[in-house]
Amino acid sequence: MSHSTSTTRAAGVAAAVAVLALAVPAAQADPSGPTLRSEAPRDLEIGSAVWGQNELLDHDRKAPTEFQRLLGAEFGSLTPENDMKWAEIHPEPDVYDFSGADAVVAFAKAHGQEVRGHTLLWHSQNPQWVTDAAATWTCAEARDVLEDHVRTVVGRYAGEIYEWDVVNEVMQDTWDAGGVRLRTEANPFLAACSDDPVGLIGDVFRWAHEADPEALLFMNDYNAEGVNAKTDAYYALAQELLADGAPLQGFGAQSHLSLQYGFDESMQANFERFADLGLKVAVTEADVRMPLGEDGEPTAEQIALQAERYDGLLQACLNVSACTSFTVWGFDDGRSWVPGVFDEGYATIMTEDFEKKPSYVALLDGLTDATPGTSPRTPPGLSS
Repeated sequence: MSHSTSTTRAAGVAAAVAVLALAVPAAQADPSGPTLRSEAPRDLEIGSAVWGQNELLDHDRKAPTEFQRLLGAEFGSLTPENDMKWAEIHPEPDVYDFSGADAVVAFAKAHGQEVRGHTLLWHSQNPQWVTDAAATWTCAEARDVLEDHVRTVVGRYAGEIYEWDVVNEVMQDTWDAGGVRLRTEANPFLAACSDDPVGLIGDVFRWAHEADPEALLFMNDYNAEGVNAKTDAYYALAQELLADGAPLQGFGAQSHLSLQYGFDESMQANFERFADLGLKVAVTEADVRMPLGEDGEPTAEQIALQAERYDGLLQACLNVSACTSFTVWGFDDGRSWVPGVFDEGYATIMTEDFEKKPSYVALLDGLTDATPGTSPRTPPGLSS
């Protein structure tokens, strides 16, 4: 990856975004100018999450919605936000619903984009039949169900997914009772195989690799940006899996940030230590939320700080050659998951009317500085 850095960059970004934050309204998305996708380094995918079931089933290449046009023009990679989670793709024991995931893959093919698969093993958003059955599963029964799911889903999209979040959020947080450890209670599959959860995790990677040998296979979690107790636990888990021959190939930091907290300056160092294990790294679900006033609007200072945080995430990725992708968890506020979960908002890089925020400009400038010119990944005509 070709990178350029400057000791004055942080100050420059802060000054630039402070001015941009005062501009009202923000600039409307320009269909003729440079895009995040066109300015990205040749070996870095800039992606967005998208819910295919909601947004892409009606895709008509000749008459796309504004959302679809921007999704195709601005991003070289797509992550199904919900379409590949168990509750959506495997709603009944013998039923698979690929409609939403197929829509994402079809859109990506039509626009020359890559796809990140998300996710195969997670404690959340499981269908009721899994929750009910897990209470009585033996480890052998849980393994059979999980293996069938992994081989079926990964196999269906073999050759069409360049990275998979195979294992998602398998570590407890530091503030949970008992501290950082594997989620052997909340995760139904790890619970059934609590005598050897690491062995099961290793096998999930093996099943995924056998179903698609070309895909890069990641562990992924939140609060995993910097060097901390949680990432120490993941680092130890990665070492154990690799020593046992599991085809673990990457570590992803979700990067759901809030302006209520500081920015972890050790993110680059954290990425570097995983890279030293021979793993790829990625920013997989970036957004930067904030508490809003009674009028529902951010302050100029919040807007400027948000842009700095997005830039900080991007620079941590750009400064580590093993960083393969930088994905925002949706690009417009109208589709952001944040207001429905947190008492915060304004988390993405465009408004619900697709106005570019200073955070978008900070990412665009950071990508342009890293590699001037146009990436060959952008097919002709897609930037307009």
